[in-house]
Amino acid sequence: MLIDRLMFDPAVQDAAADFARETGAPRAAVMEEVARYAREIVPAFNAYLYFRVGYWLAKRVATLLYRVRLGYADEDGFRRIDPKSTVVFVMNHRSNMDYVLVAFLAAEKAALSYAVGEWARVWPLQQLIRAMGAYFVRRNSGSPVYRKVLERYVQMATEGGVSQAVYPEGGLSRDGRLRPPRFGLIDYMVKSFDPAGERDLVFIPVGLNYDRVLEDRSLLRKIDERSEARRKASGVATALGFAFRNFVLMARGRWHRFGYACVNFGTPISMRAYVAASGVDFRHLATEARKDAVEYLVTHLMEAVGRVVPVLPVSLVAAALLRDPDRRFSELELKAAAEALLARGAHFYVPRRDQDYAFAVGLRMLTLRRLVEFEDGLYAARGGDLAVLSYYANAIDHLLPDEARGAETLREMPAEPRRAASVG
Repeated sequence: MLIDRLMFDPAVQDAAADFARETGAPRAAVMEEVARYAREIVPAFNAYLYFRVGYWLAKRVATLLYRVRLGYADEDGFRRIDPKSTVVFVMNHRSNMDYVLVAFLAAEKAALSYAVGEWARVWPLQQLIRAMGAYFVRRNSGSPVYRKVLERYVQMATEGGVSQAVYPEGGLSRDGRLRPPRFGLIDYMVKSFDPAGERDLVFIPVGLNYDRVLEDRSLLRKIDERSEARRKASGVATALGFAFRNFVLMARGRWHRFGYACVNFGTPISMRAYVAASGVDFRHLATEARKDAVEYLVTHLMEAVGRVVPVLPVSLVAAALLRDPDRRFSELELKAAAEALLARGAHFYVPRRDQDYAFAVGLRMLTLRRLVEFEDGLYAARGGDLAVLSYYANAIDHLLPDEARGAETLREMPAEPRRAASVG
């Protein structure tokens, strides 16, 4: 049983003994904590729930809310993956719908194990999520014992070939941009990776984007400088108001889906090939050198994710409007401005393979949401909603030509990780 393996793992036992000795806590009490952490973390995967109930539910919810599309996938790269490999999907985090969307699209290829935050530890959601293969992570836990239990679980799952999905950003993007990555879970995976072992470790970059993110205004409020209490109250009111308006539209037969939701799967990155090319074996690096090497790797992965983020109609039209937010555009002028922003190599999802239709869809959605004004045959960004327009434009800002990009961009790759002597 994995919980028992985790509890009696030598590294976990050593961490518990060190903690008991340093704090003076009874060893038995520390081991009770270890047992609680192990039961909390280890999923209770149920294949029937995942592939029957979970897949059906994810498909229904995703297709009810969005026109779901698989925009691009590097099929040649997928075919080159060794079947024995452990596959890890590395994704940007736009919405809580990400879990549903990727689980639905990837279900025919693999059952994914997610790390989820403490928000999901409520009955009966907790039981369902654990049965679907997810594991809970206390993101801000300072306990060295907890971190060791989590580390060893991730390593056991990786060594056992469990397909996983991680969000290096650590949370939802609040302003629409890619966030600087965190390194914890990927560090756990690679620090014990043996390039000569039975399994390769393969990271697949996944880019997600939406014509409408359900939480957009709530996320923007989190970067507001008002008090936490006011933000929470406002966020609850916004969510309830949003739900009520949509129920009313459904009752009247006037409700429409929230545009396109698109997922792109980039070129797989083999850790065997990466280690061979870089000469870095994470197992034998001193702590600081390993942190540098992991930072370089994760930033490289996030840049790969950034390159496959889909350019959707709403994001493109929003970006065109915000190049000159005070200007009033004719439809033809706005279309020309949008086309000028398309960077070579960016993955623009073109519905119906009709670029004119794609542009019209994006403009119509922004107009229906009253983020764009239409008067006397001209379109303009609404002054009071520039933050929301920016949220959607920011999703593709890093893909735009340099002269059209905003001031803040995805941070540059750090310097090549420095080599260090082996430990011991």
